[in-house]
Amino acid sequence: MKAQRDSKTGKWLIQYRYTDWQGIRKKSTKRGFETKREAEKWLRNFLVTQQVEFDMNFEDFLKIYYDDMEARLREHTMRTKKYIIDLKILPFFGKRSVNSITPSDVRKWQNDLMKEGYAPTYLKTINNLLNAIFNYAIRYYDLKVNPCAKAGSIGKNKADEMNFWTKQEFTKFIDCLMDKHLSYVAFMTLYWTGIRIGELLALTPKDIDVTGKTLSVTKSYQRIDGRDVITEPKTPKSIRTIAIPDFLVADLQDYMNSPYDAGNSDRLFGVTKHYFTNEMLRGIKASEVKKIRIHDLRHSHCALLIEMGFAPLEIAERLGHERVETTMNTYGHLYPNKQRQLSNKLELAYQEDL
Repeated sequence: MKAQRDSKTGKWLIQYRYTDWQGIRKKSTKRGFETKREAEKWLRNFLVTQQVEFDMNFEDFLKIYYDDMEARLREHTMRTKKYIIDLKILPFFGKRSVNSITPSDVRKWQNDLMKEGYAPTYLKTINNLLNAIFNYAIRYYDLKVNPCAKAGSIGKNKADEMNFWTKQEFTKFIDCLMDKHLSYVAFMTLYWTGIRIGELLALTPKDIDVTGKTLSVTKSYQRIDGRDVITEPKTPKSIRTIAIPDFLVADLQDYMNSPYDAGNSDRLFGVTKHYFTNEMLRGIKASEVKKIRIHDLRHSHCALLIEMGFAPLEIAERLGHERVETTMNTYGHLYPNKQRQLSNKLELAYQEDL
């Protein structure tokens, strides 16, 4: 299995045989290497990943996991997973063989994380990633035991409190951003529609129907390694058309008529999330409202709809949730006060017939 010149391209290729993880003998060719050394190094690394013996290092097994998951997950999602794994999991387990990691090792790792003072939801996310890697090894590569199962979990699925702004707080905030047209219209759109920041950044003029008074969500935007990346929205239900009030139609129409230099297929807001993060901090400082995240504007919109009396199903459709249960699990704690209002209305209905 020596590298050789590719007569068609002049680059290097290498032919090789290997046994995959199912025990099947295969033959293949890898082309396009600039040097012989590069081709041979690639083959050495490839053969290591195919020989899934669980005395291999955790970091080597991660290469297999990443290669598989990158074909199945959105680039931004995979990038986030890799960032957390490489930062919080790999330093502790990387050099350990997979089958030598015990529940007590996982417990020690969990204890070290908890000492760092991370938010409970972040701890849960990190722990779930490690658990998912071991479950993957069990399901597809016949690892016998997941040490995370015996070690137990850490953190919480949901934060103890959800941060959001009331309409009065948002009004104070937005008044402080009127000096920048782009910022003003963008934050008005986020608050009064509940769309995600990636959905906002992907909007184009053709997504705004001024006559029908709607906004269409069909894509999402991220800035990854200096590249503009347009993807499908988070879930199929995220593709939706949202009715928007007259005042927001007027704001968007006025913005589109201004010289912001966007063609019909160009993004309405030609900036990145980083720009809006800085603008949000500026508005918070000037208005002296409590500090929340950009994503919390989505929560703020939902809280407003709940206060106005809209049903969970209506809110789920507007926010693009896959299931109404997602809406209830996320925002259910905001509903109890509505129950008292409901019972009071039932009392009035009863009294009217007496």
